[in-house]
Amino acid sequence: MGQLFSATPNHVQHQALVPRFTSYFNNFEMGSIIISQKTFSLIVSLLQKGNIQEANSTIRYALKEIDNTQLDIAVTGESGAGKSSFINALRGVGHEEKDAAPVGVVEMTMERTAYKHPNFPSVRIWELPAIGATNLEPKDYLDKVKFREYDFFIIVSATRFKKIDLDLAKAIKTTKKNFYFVRTKVDSDLRNEEMSKPTTFDRENVLQQIREDCVRNLKKNNIDEPQVFLISNNNLSEYDFPIMMDTLIKDLPAQKRHIFKFSLPNIMEADIERKRDSQMQYIWLEAFTAGVSAFTPFKIFFSNNEVEKLKASLNQYRVLFGVDDASLKTLAKHLQVPEEQLKEIIKSPTLLETEKEETIGEMLLRYLKNFFIHSGGPLGAALYYNKIYYLQLYLLDTVCSFIIFSTHCKTGKLPVHTPYKDPKLWNHKAEDVEEEKDQKLTLI
Repeated sequence: MGQLFSATPNHVQHQALVPRFTSYFNNFEMGSIIISQKTFSLIVSLLQKGNIQEANSTIRYALKEIDNTQLDIAVTGESGAGKSSFINALRGVGHEEKDAAPVGVVEMTMERTAYKHPNFPSVRIWELPAIGATNLEPKDYLDKVKFREYDFFIIVSATRFKKIDLDLAKAIKTTKKNFYFVRTKVDSDLRNEEMSKPTTFDRENVLQQIREDCVRNLKKNNIDEPQVFLISNNNLSEYDFPIMMDTLIKDLPAQKRHIFKFSLPNIMEADIERKRDSQMQYIWLEAFTAGVSAFTPFKIFFSNNEVEKLKASLNQYRVLFGVDDASLKTLAKHLQVPEEQLKEIIKSPTLLETEKEETIGEMLLRYLKNFFIHSGGPLGAALYYNKIYYLQLYLLDTVCSFIIFSTHCKTGKLPVHTPYKDPKLWNHKAEDVEEEKDQKLTLI
């Protein structure tokens, strides 16, 4: 078997590492990068000095920190405001499902309660008792609910925020923790307004009035530049929920963004793309450390360990994007189609299962050809990424294709772009790709 690239001297490749590292992350917005600015600058400095081993160690430590991070979110607010419904919506859990936060019209929580994300147990959403039900002053309340343990607070109300909520926000501010106001049940407000004023009803005007009323009330109580988000727990794709999630991601420390993105429900195509971008960064950083450790061209040979790593990566992506077996069962029920039919459409569970006439090596080589042709060739001649990197991207793209397709199925709207319209194209072979593409993979 041959090589995909020809070798170049080590010192030439080392000189190319800094621009390669920095240019890659220029493709992402600062608020979406999964390593901190401090870590980024340190890695660049080490690469500039030629301290490759220490740069490697820094990247590996950053990835380990991402893997081991814990995220704790506190949700509080008045009784009946929809705290439990909001928590269930954030976790992608139905109200009647196991481990759902109990929903009721009266205050159900008198002690703080943690709800772990079903797929990401390191993400915990804490439902705190309404401060008004505790008869405690804001400072004492924060001590009681152990405020130091939370990354940020969400204060929920279905009407105007009451003075006690505003006093709580001021107390949170003194702790240097971020807090956000969520105004729930705006769908009910709109419905009631339309029923009472059918001829003059203006949806956007009503939403603006609700927002301005909230902001005015908060500013009047000395809450400067309040962040208020109007949402419906019954329809997260509407109103301010997507904007709120973008804000929370940007405000989080870099190492916590990755897990938070993946804990969020797949509501819109942008949510999946955001997760894909995050996982691409993770894969690239892993590949970068492998590349700077050994500047050697890779050979088209797949060891058992490499095949097992790819299988583990595929299973991980299916869980991350919610297309593992358990999630597919739920999705099939939602779409009202047989589970087996859904599994037949999605190719990811069988991506690494070979046909009788094809070996695992031949199949993976076909995937490599396919990936290179569609991506315009191997990424960078100065750094020899491990072949597993390219195959991981291929598997990631395939999983993302299906989840985007299924997201549009929920709304009855298919995306404009193929291959999502035709699931058969998700697993197309390299020899079926249009010949007019000039980028070709030459094996020596």
